[in-house]
This record gives sequence, structure tokens and C-alpha cells, in this order.
Amino acid sequence: MSQESEKKKDPNPNNIGGQAVIEGVMMRGKEIYAMAVRNPEGGITVEKKEWGGLGKKGLFRFPIFRGISAFWDSLVTGTKILMRSAEIAGEDWTEEELSPFEKFLQDKLGDKINDILIYFSVCLSLVLGMLLFFLLPVWLGNFFKTMVPVWALGVIEGLLRILIFLAYLFLISRMKEIKRVFQYHGAEHKTINCFESGAELTVENVRPCTRLHKRCGTSFLLFVMLISMIVFFFVRTDQLLLRLVTRILLVPFIAGISYEVIRWAGRSESKLVQMISYPGFCLQKLTTAEPDDSQIECAIAAMKGVLESEQE
Repeated sequence: MSQESEKKKDPNPNNIGGQAVIEGVMMRGKEIYAMAVRNPEGGITVEKKEWGGLGKKGLFRFPIFRGISAFWDSLVTGTKILMRSAEIAGEDWTEEELSPFEKFLQDKLGDKINDILIYFSVCLSLVLGMLLFFLLPVWLGNFFKTMVPVWALGVIEGLLRILIFLAYLFLISRMKEIKRVFQYHGAEHKTINCFESGAELTVENVRPCTRLHKRCGTSFLLFVMLISMIVFFFVRTDQLLLRLVTRILLVPFIAGISYEVIRWAGRSESKLVQMISYPGFCLQKLTTAEPDDSQIECAIAAMKGVLESEQE
């Protein structure tokens, strides 16, 4: 059987994923990731690095736990990649004048300050995400405590969580800078779909491909929302403090389950998978946009960077 036939037979040959960055795309394979960014001179800068993290260590190699590690690794590495892509694209935030406190930290910590800032940004993002998407729905749902039975509080809370999530996506999609990122997001999906179809990676072949993909991070977040509704349906209490604590403690477990669901969906073409993937596809129409040829070129460069390194 030819190599091209093998690609067509296996819809997910290398489990390649990706991420839109500032003026570019990152593609990730099994061992390395490649980032292609459009630089101020108009060319494409490609950088490759090994994909490390928790995913290769001990307990985090097993189901559920590997989802927790994948979520954390994506946050940390994704933040590093975003900061680096901004530098390549000519938006180096480090050139801005530092405050006295920032200068003090730089003098005391030296090169370590970048890593500290990255982990601080990740932790801050997690805290804000927990407040907005988990604790706020619990607080709002508490107003219905005297109107509905205890089991219904989890359902109301889940519906509020989804509404907040949709409102958040809609608002950021109106921002001009985010619209370009969403275009690169579309280029990333189109390129992966082209590769998984077995077609040659050219702009002409990538352009007509769909910008929707079952393994998208947007779909993952929606699965988190839906699965949390199911889990919290069985964790019943009318005590506000206890509900807040259980929501925080169960988030890693929910993320792990969601990862396994989307991993399975990415490998199956069944009718059931098509049904559960449909809401995610609808959301991706909001978080992706049709890219231009220059953006597709960046996505192809990132994909080829991964394929060349992993074939070696």
C-alpha cells in the first residue's frame, strides 16, 4: 500500500494539533512543535523546539491524568509561544519602558524573570477563568435556590456557564486584533484537514478545505462546559460555599474527561461522534475565520516544520 493510501486510510496519522499565534501558526507533533510567524520584513520565520511538559511523566501518561497534563502544558507552552510570536512579528513588549518595580525584579531575578512572568500569567488566567466560568455561575445560580429543587441547581448553573462562555466568545470576536488571530486559527485547521486528507500541502489544496476540526480547543472547552453540567448534576448541595469548593476541586477531573472525549472523537467517524461534534463546529464558525493566502502559507510552513523534524 502506498504512503498516500495509508494517509487516506488513517484520518489522524500523527495526531498533529496546533494553535494560532500573533501573525502566525504553531503546529505540534508527537515530539516537537514548529512555529511559523510573518516577520516585519514580510518573510516567514520558523522556529522549532521539543514539546516537553508533564505528559511524559509517571501518572500523567494514563487516561484522565494525561488530559490534566495536556491542559496545563498547553497553557504554559501556549503562553510562551504567544510571547515569542509577538517578538518575531515586531510587537516586542519588552521594549516598553519598565516600571520601577519591574526594573527591581529584573535586577534581582535576571533571565529567570521571563519564566516567572509566564507562570504568573498562566496562574492568573486560571484564576480569572475559574471566577468567570465556574464560580460566577454558581453565585448566580444560588438566586434560584428557593425556586427549584437541589438537583436542578446544577442544571441552571451549567446553562449559565454556557451562556457566559458564548457571550465571552462573541465579545472577543468583535476585537480587530482577535479577528486576525481567528484567521490564523482557520488557516491552522484548513492545513491540518488538508494533510489528513492525504493531499499535497499547497495553498491551492489548503484553501478549499474546511476550517472546522473535531480536535479544536474551542470544542474542548465546550465539552468541559457540558461534562461539568453532568458531573455537577450528581454533586448536589444547597450550601453555596460547599458548591464553590467542589466546583474548584473537580475542574481538573472534568478537564481530564473532556480530553478523553475529544481524543476519541478525533479518531472516529461514527454518527454519534458527528452528533456530539456538531455544537463544537458551530462555535468554531465564531472562533475561526477565512484566512488569506499569506496566512495559509504560515500554517503550511509550520506543518512542514513538524513533518520534516519528526520524519528525521
